Amino acid sequence: MVSMRHVLTNIIRELTVPPGQPYPLSKETVEDIRLCLTLISGREQELAKEQGTEISERPYYTDDPQNVKTVPVDQIKVRRKSD
Repeated sequence: MVSMRHVLTNIIRELTVPPGQPYPLSKETVEDIRLCLTLISGREQELAKEQGTEISERPYYTDDPQNVKTVPVDQIKVRRKSD
């Protein structure tokens, strides 16, 4: 499933044209690809649920702000147990 999703998204990336240029695929083909990706995603979620895990991977743009905050190692303070 993961491989099929990656192949489809790679094809989409390679076929994406600059704004203003005609898209090489028909609207029907684009909709079929969307449906395939939806089916793949749904099945991945079903399998994850059966295994007791949760899929948290969501697509994002590289310039989108992330919820992860990086902390330099030298700023980490160790809490010591008081005896």
